[in-house]
Amino acid sequence: MRVALAAAVRTLPRGAGLAYEPKFDGHRLLVLRTEAGVALQARSGRIVTGAFPDLAAAAHQLPAGTVLDGEVVVWHAGRTDFALVQRRAAAATAARAAVLAQSLPASYAAFDVLELAGLDLRTRPYERRRALLVDLLLPLGPPLQPVPMTTDPELAATWYETLPASGIEGLVVKRLDQPYPAGRRGWQKLRHTDVRDAAVVGYTGTPRRPQALVLVLPVGDETPLVSSPLPAALRAELAAEVATREAPPSPPTATITAIGLGEVPFHTLDPPLTAEVRATSARHPPPEVIRLRTDL
Repeated sequence: MRVALAAAVRTLPRGAGLAYEPKFDGHRLLVLRTEAGVALQARSGRIVTGAFPDLAAAAHQLPAGTVLDGEVVVWHAGRTDFALVQRRAAAATAARAAVLAQSLPASYAAFDVLELAGLDLRTRPYERRRALLVDLLLPLGPPLQPVPMTTDPELAATWYETLPASGIEGLVVKRLDQPYPAGRRGWQKLRHTDVRDAAVVGYTGTPRRPQALVLVLPVGDETPLVSSPLPAALRAELAAEVATREAPPSPPTATITAIGLGEVPFHTLDPPLTAEVRATSARHPPPEVIRLRTDL
């Protein structure tokens, strides 16, 4: 199932008929409650039910034929922690996933309902879907919760200024009369952090154990640079992507200067991939890779 996407904006959209939601810094996740059970689907389409047994158990309370769209987050010290979500997503065995569910319990910040009791709601206006989402989840309580929403732009502006301390990275803006824009950038997002898409032209490490990405940022002198080390979940995702390419991975064909390491060899990727990165400047500190953009 294709998810809706959001286009970045630089200022807070204002106008009649708009709704504002906090943008949680987590992993996009569809919750599919079927007659047979529960499946959790990542934005890439990969089924990740085994990594989040706590959310899967909670989703059994939903009526069969229900599909939710939202973000899985992990709270720590009063704020959401994206690195901890990565740890949960990287759980390789059922035993490890169960241990992490106890030590790092996940929450699901739901922001849409696409299907309810077998009825496809994607053509319904967002305002109606939102009302159904709240009615569905409020009686259940955590860890399945609807995200906050307001139609007041002044309150939304206050959220934008005050919620980053809780790990909220910005706002998502939707039209109240809007159907669910599956596979399209039909929503808008306003972020605090300097997040951008970068070209992935290579990687350090080995095809089975990549360590960091070699990136070309969309601004600057287009000189490739090395990202910060990849977390385990992204290393596994990149290794899987490399393995699907028709040609076998080539040996390292070039070197690049990595901060703190000097000259290191790297494998080239042709065609390149795209990654979403957080960068405060071109090189200091190195860009942090948030996720691979396999949807592009």
